Amino acid sequence: MSVGVAPYPEMIASGHPLVGDIPAHWALRELGQLGRLAKGKGGSKDDEVVGGVPCVRYGDLYTTHTQFIEQTRASISPERAQDYTRVTYRDALFAASGETIEEIGKSAVVLVRSEICCGGDVLVFRPAGQGLDARFLGYALDSWPSVAQKSLMGRGFTVVHIYASELKRLAFAVPTMAEQRSIVKFLDYTGQRIGAYLRAKGRLINLLNEQKQASIYQSVTRGLDPFVPVKSSGVDWLGDIPQHWTLSRSRRLFSVRKELAGPDDVQLSATQAYGVIRQSDYEERVGRRVVKISMHLERRKHVEKDDFVISMRSFQGGLERAWVSGAIRSSYIVLKPIPIVDVEFFSYLFKSKGYIGALQATADFIRDGQDLTYDNFRQVDLPLIPLDEQRAIAAYLSNLTAGIDLSISRLRRELDLIREFRTRLIADVVTGKLDVRTAAAALPDEVIESEDLTADLASHGLDRAVDPEDTEAQLEEVGE
Repeated sequence: MSVGVAPYPEMIASGHPLVGDIPAHWALRELGQLGRLAKGKGGSKDDEVVGGVPCVRYGDLYTTHTQFIEQTRASISPERAQDYTRVTYRDALFAASGETIEEIGKSAVVLVRSEICCGGDVLVFRPAGQGLDARFLGYALDSWPSVAQKSLMGRGFTVVHIYASELKRLAFAVPTMAEQRSIVKFLDYTGQRIGAYLRAKGRLINLLNEQKQASIYQSVTRGLDPFVPVKSSGVDWLGDIPQHWTLSRSRRLFSVRKELAGPDDVQLSATQAYGVIRQSDYEERVGRRVVKISMHLERRKHVEKDDFVISMRSFQGGLERAWVSGAIRSSYIVLKPIPIVDVEFFSYLFKSKGYIGALQATADFIRDGQDLTYDNFRQVDLPLIPLDEQRAIAAYLSNLTAGIDLSISRLRRELDLIREFRTRLIADVVTGKLDVRTAAAALPDEVIESEDLTADLASHGLDRAVDPEDTEAQLEEVGE
């Protein structure tokens, strides 16, 4: 893809430190100069129905969409949709709040040409005139220079808010319409190629994780001897187990630790990815701050290293092992293992799909919205295995999973580097650091030109055509 890609021959200072130099024939424009901004309005998730008016909620902008909105996750009943802001093709939607740099003002441009609406906590930008290509606008507003600007506009600490009065000052470089279309063709093509590569590597990671899970489940339920005589456990999730194994009530292997946290206990976080670790360590690993406990500190519970914690999401990922001592939220349950329990072995067992499925079967978590409790935990019987065999299984799995985890780690690092390359490429192209006109002209004609793009409405259930002019009055009514 390096063929035909080169710097522009003449660059000038844009006057904006985050945008930098731009081609001499481009113009730096602020969002407020190119259209108008308004705050979206709408109700709650209670308005959602199947087969209603497609709707974009603010959370969807940083969980579902990339730079573009081509279909929606939610839909609203036609009656309630009258209370929502209607948006149209080429509108840009911004999340008005977020917790990370990438979430603050996360944007996506509407490419749907049928009736669609957005809920509250969304800012809507409507371009004036025809000087902006919809897909170019999507790339430009979600490029790193724009992301950095939006993060500086935010107000707040844990949850940061951004407002139309500040967002209208967001600056980006605007080339001619012909160049915008060349840029879109180039970025669409490279994006498709990079996306296919990322998906292939992602599938490989999934296969490695499946291999890891299968090995763990086989080992914690059948042991290491493939020829050992077996018997029925009488428990669905365990199936047949070695004859010398027995079953135990989970409450006999793990008691509830009831000590309250001491004044010197450090605050811990229960995480699916890292287990129970210091909150400060978790913030460092994920690169963001988390909500701090400010009330009922005296109710926090004490945790010892190698305890297990039942967190609210344990039914999704197994019980969490404590790697350090400290204090945990009062809403969590701390389990203390008895001496015949090898913590390493049960760390694997509690993360196995079979055990997690057994936990899920103890209640309808999704429907009732309830958290995992000690009562759920004690309903699932556990295998009672000689301690030396527990340790042997744990050592085997530790060695096996270390190799798989290393391969997965390398693949994820590779994916991170490719994503960083894609982010840098988009930023360099939309700010004019790279001239891609020659490269775009050499690309296959089947790459879809942006202004000719039409969504497959039938497949998405978006079959109500809407005229962009019909939404002008409502947008003006909402105001800033």
